[in-house]
Amino acid sequence: MPHRFLHWVGLVLVLAGASSCSTTSASQDGNRWWSHIEYLASDSLEGRETGSEGHRKAAEYVADKFKAYGAEPGGTEGYLQAVPLVSRRIHESESSLSLVRGGKALPLQLGEEANIAMSYEPAPSLEAPLVFAGYGLAVPEVGYDDLEGLDLKGKVVVYVQGGPASMPGPLRAHAQSTEERWKNYRSAGAIGMAVIPNPKHMDIPWERSTLNRFEPSMTLADPELDATPGRKIGFTINPAHAERFFEGSGHTLAEVLAFADSNVAVPAFPLAYSIRAKVGFERREVESQNVVGIVAGSDPQLRDEYVVLSAHLDHLGIGGAIRGDSIYNGAMDNASGIATLIEIARIAKESRVPFKRSLVLLAVTGEEKGMRGSRYFAAHPTVEAENIVANINMDMFLPIVPFKYLTVYGLKESELGDMIGPVAKRFDVEVQDDPEPERNIFIRSDQYSFIKMGIPALFAKVGAKKGTPEDSTFKTWIHDRYHSPSDDLAQPVDKETAVRFTRMMLEFCSEVANRPDRPRWKETSFFKRYAGEAAARRALQSAPGAATPVTAKATTKTSRVSRKP
Repeated sequence: MPHRFLHWVGLVLVLAGASSCSTTSASQDGNRWWSHIEYLASDSLEGRETGSEGHRKAAEYVADKFKAYGAEPGGTEGYLQAVPLVSRRIHESESSLSLVRGGKALPLQLGEEANIAMSYEPAPSLEAPLVFAGYGLAVPEVGYDDLEGLDLKGKVVVYVQGGPASMPGPLRAHAQSTEERWKNYRSAGAIGMAVIPNPKHMDIPWERSTLNRFEPSMTLADPELDATPGRKIGFTINPAHAERFFEGSGHTLAEVLAFADSNVAVPAFPLAYSIRAKVGFERREVESQNVVGIVAGSDPQLRDEYVVLSAHLDHLGIGGAIRGDSIYNGAMDNASGIATLIEIARIAKESRVPFKRSLVLLAVTGEEKGMRGSRYFAAHPTVEAENIVANINMDMFLPIVPFKYLTVYGLKESELGDMIGPVAKRFDVEVQDDPEPERNIFIRSDQYSFIKMGIPALFAKVGAKKGTPEDSTFKTWIHDRYHSPSDDLAQPVDKETAVRFTRMMLEFCSEVANRPDRPRWKETSFFKRYAGEAAARRALQSAPGAATPVTAKATTKTSRVSRKP
C-alpha cells in the first residue's frame, strides 16, 4: 500500500479522535492535561522562577514525561540544555531618581512614580538630559522616523508606548521591541531610555505591577546575545505621575496621549529636565534549564529537518503579596502550554501520529525575563540550525471559554498562516488575526526568538470576537489574574477547550512536518529578511578560513548526531 495513502489514513484516524471524542475520553484527556498543571502550578514549586529550585523540579518533571512518552532526549545533557544567565536585583534603599532643572533636584518616588529597570548593566550613577521622542520609533522601510531632527547624543530617550496605526501590526510590534529601539537610540548616541505606558493598553495596573520591582531581572551571560549593549539607564514612568516630566517643555502628557489614542504621529521635543540616577543592585550568575524532547521523523529524507513546538516553563516565582498570597503559580501562564506540550508527546505516541520531519518539543526557561531561554536555544540550537524549518509557539492559550475562535499572531507573515486555517476548520474553529496589535503580543513570546533567526513562526491561542461575552471574560482575566497569584489552581478552566486545542495543535504540527517543502515567508513580510541574513551568516561561517563565532561553536558542540541511514 503506498506510503502516502497510509499517512492519509493515519491523519483521518487522528482527526476522528480529535473531532468526535466520546464524553468519557474527552474527560480523561482533560483530566490528564490538568494533572500536569496541578503539579507545575502547585505551591510547592513556588512559581517556577527562572533558575530556582522550583523551576529545576519542573524541568525534571517535563523531562520525565518526555521520556515516558517516547520522545528522544534532545538537550546537551539528556533532555536538559543549561542556560547561563546573569541575575540583577535592585537595592532600592541605595537607589534614586530625580528630575533636575536649574540646579534644583526633584526626587521621584521609586515604586510610585517610576521604577528602575534591571535588564541591563546600569551605571552606578549618572546625570543626563531628557528628550521626548514621541513613540520613539524609526522604521525606514515605511518612511517613519520619530528620531529625525532630535539630538540624542549623551541623552536619555523618553517615549510613550505605541505606534501609528498606519504601520502594520507585526512590524509595529517589532519596531517597539527593546532591542530594535536601542539599536536606533545607541547609533544616535543616546545612553538610556524610559517608557511611559499608555494607560489604555496596560495589561497590568501600575499598583499591581510595581509590587514585583524587587524581583530579579535576568540577561543571558553570553555577551554576544546582549540586546542592549551600552545602555546605562532604563526606567518606567507611572503614567499617573508622568505629567511632571513635561513641565517647561511647552507640551503636556494629556496632549501626547490624545495623539497616541488617535493612533497618529506623536510630536517629539526636548524636555526641560535632566535625570539624575543612582543605582545600587546585587549581581550574580544563575543557571536555568530548557527541556528538549524529539519525536523522531519517519521519512529518511526529511527526518533530519525539524519543526519546533515551544512553550515556556518559567513563571514569576514569589513576589509582592496580593490579598495575602505571594506565590505567582502561573497555571495558565504557562503551565497550560507545557501541559499541552506533554500531552502532544503522549498522544503522538499512543495514536502513532505520522511525522515525516522530526518534532522538537521545547520547554524554554526565562520567557518572563525577556524570552531568554528561547533566544539562547535559537542561537545555540541542539539540532542543526539550518534544518529547523518552523516554530509553533504556545503561551497562555487561555482555555477559559468555549473553543470557537483561534487567534494567530503572525497569521499573514508566512505559509504557516495559510496552513493553520484548514486545520482549524476541521475542528469547527474560526481563525482570526491579532485583534489587539497595540498590545504587541507578536513580539512578547518565544516565537519572536525564532523569527529573528529567519525561521517562519507563529503563536496561536484561544480567541474571541471583540465585544462578545468571551472577549469580556478574557479582559477580566488579564486585569485580575495575569501575572498575579490568582493565576492558580482555584480558577475556572474549560478542559474541553484545552483538549480540542491540544488535538488541533498536534494536527497542525503534523501538517507542517509532512508537507513536501519547507514553509516559506511571504514575499510581503518584513521578517523575510531575517532568513536571508541567517543564510548569509551560515555561508560566511562555512567559508574556507572563516573564524568560528561563539554561537557556531556552541551549535557544533551540542548538535545531535544525524539519523540518516
